[in-house]
Amino acid sequence: MEKSNKKYKTYLQILDRELVPAMGCTEPIALAFCAAKARAVLGVLPDTVDIIVSGNIIKNVKSVIVPHTGGMKGMESAAAIGILAGRAERGLEVLSDVTESEQAKLGDYLKSTAFHVSVAESDEVLDIMVRVSRGKDNAAVRIVRQHTNIVKIEKNGITLFEKSAISEFEDGKQDYTLLSIKDIYDFALSVDIDDVKAILDRQIQYNTAVSKEGLKKDYGANIGTVLLKSYGGDVRNRAKAKAAAGSDARMNGSELPVIINSGSGNQGMATSLPIIEYARELNSASEQLYRALVISNLTAIHQKTGIGALSAYCGAVSAGAAAGAGIAFLHGGDYNAISHTIINALAITSGIVCDGAKASCAAKIAAAVDAGILGYDMYQNGQQFYSGDGIVSEGVENTIRNIGLLGKDGMRETDKEILCIMTCFD
Repeated sequence: MEKSNKKYKTYLQILDRELVPAMGCTEPIALAFCAAKARAVLGVLPDTVDIIVSGNIIKNVKSVIVPHTGGMKGMESAAAIGILAGRAERGLEVLSDVTESEQAKLGDYLKSTAFHVSVAESDEVLDIMVRVSRGKDNAAVRIVRQHTNIVKIEKNGITLFEKSAISEFEDGKQDYTLLSIKDIYDFALSVDIDDVKAILDRQIQYNTAVSKEGLKKDYGANIGTVLLKSYGGDVRNRAKAKAAAGSDARMNGSELPVIINSGSGNQGMATSLPIIEYARELNSASEQLYRALVISNLTAIHQKTGIGALSAYCGAVSAGAAAGAGIAFLHGGDYNAISHTIINALAITSGIVCDGAKASCAAKIAAAVDAGILGYDMYQNGQQFYSGDGIVSEGVENTIRNIGLLGKDGMRETDKEILCIMTCFD
């Protein structure tokens, strides 16, 4: 693919836009960001906070530890630390500069402030509004569709800023419809490494660090550690364990940033850490590692384009299939090998549901990465799933299309039922 090609430029733009740092699970961080912005607009510390969010936000904030809260979970904690100590200008790193003295004030602030949480009457899957007030003054900020996509800012009933709910990801700056597995493969083969090196070096550095953190300390259910203790140190198990360990840490309070993919840190780690581990095992040249990461990252993004940012369809499934594609490339696999790996992997694990961000995400990542590796093993052994086998259709693009329909449309009622189970029986 030539540098002058529109797709070449677009793919670089997509990688630059998608592979960004975030501290903590992106949904509570998005809430903290929204709350920090609302407090900045208000200009004083509010004593009343109304949080109006879509069900998927509740689902993904309810059970995950918010960084710099001393182990607290939930909507109120995320909004409160954002209000007390968030730096809205840092985006998804809004909590990266929280001081110990600011964190120490959190408990008292939660006790002294009236917090109210309600479900938004909205068709948007990702919808966050934070209203804050003190005395006669009030302010409100609303985010829709993407985690930092502010669509409205108000103060004392006056609209200060407003735009369409269409996010910066959807306004034509980056045409995600140009993505295809064939073109991703061609791009990975031809891309000038200098064009992607800085982005991918940061992904390698950040995500490796949080994975090491997860294996070193006691986080959540310690899935990464369990895998290594139970199944040994072969590369297949290490690949799963390293990715799971990153999620162990991130879902359970680690304050290290990760590089996300498709708006998700878990997906960012699942698309990168298994590739990094296989590259070490195979003594792959750094150039091959970069090209494999390009394939994995863009393959995950391509799958998620049809599904959307949030769904009842577990994002680890897409990331695990993408990791399998990158691993196939490291082994010398061509477009045909990569395509069959993706199809096989999706056929194995596409039944996994997303029941919110929490400790078990690490185990789902391990299962999804295992499916990605098995998908390639099947191809190497001349085995595959065929069109008509469940959700599999002829060709990788048709199968990815089916996954998009399943995740975005087919699982809407599933999503509602999951939210009810999570909130109605506490």
